[in-house]
Amino acid sequence: MIVVTTNELSGHRVVKVLGLARGLSVRSRSLVGNVGATFQILRGGNISIYTKLAETARQEAFEMLVAQASEMGANAIVAMRYDANEMASAVTEVLAYGTAVVVEPLAKDETPQT
Repeated sequence: MIVVTTNELSGHRVVKVLGLARGLSVRSRSLVGNVGATFQILRGGNISIYTKLAETARQEAFEMLVAQASEMGANAIVAMRYDANEMASAVTEVLAYGTAVVVEPLAKDETPQT
């Protein structure tokens, strides 16, 4: 699956637009994790416990996005974005979304349409 943040895919033609695809992950830290984060906050700097949580949530959301686009019959996702919200204290929602499309490579002598 090709995934890009741009609205177009260089060297390819969009054959069919299948629509919005998305993946959602909601994650929280355990009580022990929150206590550990509190100590990191007091020291200052990067809070690695929350960094790992955020990265895991993004990865899960991305994988769900790709799975949904595949189920729709897409071989690419264009205009991919992330959005994140805090739903409650230490509970974060991460949404990955984009437009599921079917693309094919341009012929060597073909120029992209704009």
